[in-house]
Amino acid sequence: MAGQTRGAWRKLGLLFAGPSKGHHALVSHAALPVPYTLEGDLVRIFYSGRDAANRSSVGTIVARLGETPRVEDQSTAPVLMPGETGGFDDAGIGIGCIVPGKQEDRLYYMGWNVGGAVPWRNSIGVAFGNAREGRFEKRFLGPILDRSILDPYSLSYPNVLQLGPREWRMWYGTHLQWGSTQADMSHAIRAATSTDGLEWRPDEKICMAPQGDEIATVRPSVMRIAPHAFEMYFALRGLNTPYSIGKATGVDGHRWHRVDAGIVPDGPGWEGNALTYPAVKAGAILPH
Repeated sequence: MAGQTRGAWRKLGLLFAGPSKGHHALVSHAALPVPYTLEGDLVRIFYSGRDAANRSSVGTIVARLGETPRVEDQSTAPVLMPGETGGFDDAGIGIGCIVPGKQEDRLYYMGWNVGGAVPWRNSIGVAFGNAREGRFEKRFLGPILDRSILDPYSLSYPNVLQLGPREWRMWYGTHLQWGSTQADMSHAIRAATSTDGLEWRPDEKICMAPQGDEIATVRPSVMRIAPHAFEMYFALRGLNTPYSIGKATGVDGHRWHRVDAGIVPDGPGWEGNALTYPAVKAGAILPH
């Protein structure tokens, strides 16, 4: 967990290492953090935990931020669980983002499938509820964005902003190719637009592709910091290097220019020489 200072990031240390007791769906892991601001220095953080069969569900904690952040409350029950057998999310749920709304909030997520010739096949879904209270439910059995001519292999971790009454933006991961080895993998970030946040029109062009020896740019987290200024944080993975966090700036949400992210791994220890899956909200970045 880190706080921002003068354009760089100052780490505040390990906050939560995963559930230690409670529901059978949340017995390990605390990945993909997504913050939702409450009152003062309180923030509700949604995360993806796993059961004994390695299926992921969404859990939640309430934390108090500051120089020494601490967990104030930990819900034992999951917020969302995997779908029914054969569904697009029957093997697990990877949380993407929370979008606040006047009547209800939305939780956009990635649904997992496993098996076959490749390790996974993912699609994007949405749930509705109350982020403040940590309550969400699914209304659709199917995904809102799935494989297509533009995205033939797999989709991942959506990040959504509502910029106006009929102006929605999404950034999500897409595989450009699969192969028999890790070196053959190429995972990029694509943008999409919508008038209702449910039916999406993906851009034909990729907005953030791997560069050099990178094999993946993944899990975007986007803020609009001015009417015509956006910042994106995302995870980078090289063929022979661990995950790190990248940053890009843009004026329209479609075209991006990479800049220094201002945060790097500390080395050995709980970070394990890697930082990944960032989530940015109101000046706070939460790497896993």
